[in-house]
Amino acid sequence: MALTLADLYASPDHYLQRFERDAAVFVPMDRAAYHRSIFLDARISPAAPQEMRLPVAMLRDPPAPRATAWIFHVAHCGSTLLARALDSPGGGLVLREPQALRQTALAPDPARLALVTAMLGRRYRDDAPTLVKANVPVNFLLPALAAAQPDARAILLYLPLRDYALAILRSDTHRAWLRRVTTDLAPHLGDLAGRPDAVRAARLWSAQMARFAAALAAWPTARSLDAERFFAAPGEVLVAAGRQLALRLEDKWLEDVAAGELFATYSKNPAQAFDNAARVARRAALERELAEELALAEASAGDGADARAVEAAALG
Repeated sequence: MALTLADLYASPDHYLQRFERDAAVFVPMDRAAYHRSIFLDARISPAAPQEMRLPVAMLRDPPAPRATAWIFHVAHCGSTLLARALDSPGGGLVLREPQALRQTALAPDPARLALVTAMLGRRYRDDAPTLVKANVPVNFLLPALAAAQPDARAILLYLPLRDYALAILRSDTHRAWLRRVTTDLAPHLGDLAGRPDAVRAARLWSAQMARFAAALAAWPTARSLDAERFFAAPGEVLVAAGRQLALRLEDKWLEDVAAGELFATYSKNPAQAFDNAARVARRAALERELAEELALAEASAGDGADARAVEAAALG
């Protein structure tokens, strides 16, 4: 039976994974494939090893997106853990870091954004919204996303500057990521070539706090969440997050998740043991090691007004 555009627009089984120039690349997925795919970029685990390429020009006039739930975050602050903890195999669909959305954030195009959001809004369950965990470049699309979906529910996950700098500067791998993303986001951050990593971290954090503060002021269904609160009381936060995002998950199920294996392993690599006690111990060691860079980051971050506005819109 031939696949039609109506089929493509209707079912999450046909996943728009990325753009390659003027082509939209789709991969086959099912509920299990989405659940096991910790990320939907090159690390995706599709239902079958095949792809379908269609000219983007064929995909004009997509349907209006269905209401989507969102997790926006500043990176390295527990967003993968939060999204995985809210991913019940029998619940609403959870999409972690869609690559096509990130591509559109780095090369904004209203037509492509309309296509991507229409594809992200598809569901397996009519009574629960699809939850999208975005990534850092998508924070700079917040005005467009909030305007397009004013009734959508969202959580904006963040860390205070000092904790953020500790998370971002803790290894060579994290610093390499920081340099790449601040280079990619130069149109928003300015040219940071040659600037110290601590300054890059502070500039990136400040820019994201400004976007979060503006979004929270304009988007009545959005709330902020300090990641330190999540790490300290995951059961309580998961219940509040499930309600905020209208995910229709049972409180008892969420409390069991918080007490289970997911919170005893590293969210990006389940084979690695890691829990909040290990995170706190690592942070204490890093505070001594990175003291000078932390001071430089704090001196480079502005007056903190945006961060205070973000904190004031906290998840209840």
